[in-house]
Amino acid sequence: MERKSAAGSIRNKERSKKKFLDAVGKILKTKGYAALKINDIAATAGVDKKMIYTYFGGMDGLMDEYIRSQDYWSNVTTEQTLPDLSDGGKLLTEHLLLTQFDYVFSNKEFQKLLLWRLSEPRKSLAKLTERQEESGENLFTLIGDPYFKEHSQDFRAIMAIMVSGLYYLNLYSSLNGSIFCGIDVNTPEGRDKIKKAVSFLVEQTYEKL
Repeated sequence: MERKSAAGSIRNKERSKKKFLDAVGKILKTKGYAALKINDIAATAGVDKKMIYTYFGGMDGLMDEYIRSQDYWSNVTTEQTLPDLSDGGKLLTEHLLLTQFDYVFSNKEFQKLLLWRLSEPRKSLAKLTERQEESGENLFTLIGDPYFKEHSQDFRAIMAIMVSGLYYLNLYSSLNGSIFCGIDVNTPEGRDKIKKAVSFLVEQTYEKL
């Protein structure tokens, strides 16, 4: 009986935590980050606000866990992403960029987080940048640097432009219109053109460097 009770308590805790995380996402999407107040989050979740302190240690802990759950690059691990690297990681690099492009397009909550990070200094948002850099550094150290050697910094610079460019295209098409350089980024045809361009740029990067 004790074992069942403990298991039930764990399940209840996980359900309550998910309700809080879902509430943050709902408020972020519908009202924006300025509306993320502890009382409103608890009311939306339907859970006593005291449990935010019990489960997350407070608002900062809740936001840390929410942001970590949403970020694409923070959830990319080397254990997940080390297939055959005989091509120097070219196919992997292409896959990660294209997957990021689709992920940000479909995740409106993460789009809000990206905009929030650009408009307001906040500890939890700074941690998002730190986690992204840590994940990127692991990939560069294991894949890019050994392959490109003295050109590794050039490879990093190209990836910086591509990653940030794909972020921007998604945010722009979501907020201020879908046409960019004459391409409708919100249509399957337009997005396919962008993806083909990404594949071309990765191919040229590996060929020229």
